[in-house]
Amino acid sequence: MSNNIKRKEESHQLNGGVKQSTWSKAFNSNAVWEEKDEFLDVIYWLRQIIAVILGVIWGVAPLKGFLGIAIFCIINAGVLYLYFSSFQQIDEEDYGGTWELTKEGFMTSFALFLVVWIIFYTALHFD
Repeated sequence: MSNNIKRKEESHQLNGGVKQSTWSKAFNSNAVWEEKDEFLDVIYWLRQIIAVILGVIWGVAPLKGFLGIAIFCIINAGVLYLYFSSFQQIDEEDYGGTWELTKEGFMTSFALFLVVWIIFYTALHFD
């Protein structure tokens, strides 16, 4: 916990007391997150971006069935896990554990993925 406080103080001093935007912190490694909700919002929106990208790819490449859903779930969970554990190197316990971060926004991204996948697949592969 004291390590997290040190990182906050160092980050504040490096920025000259100016608060960084949420998205600039999202793409900087080892960013300091003052508020838990701010980081959870980044996790949520990154999941939505991944869902749209994978939905388009799955629709263009005529992927069907359980295999497409399973690969989406693995990629979605895996990319976000690598993001918060390796890139941001946050303490998962501050956010309720690894499972809480892994499932943050998952169902909404899954629904968005399905909608995009179905729209693209139907538009490109049905007469």
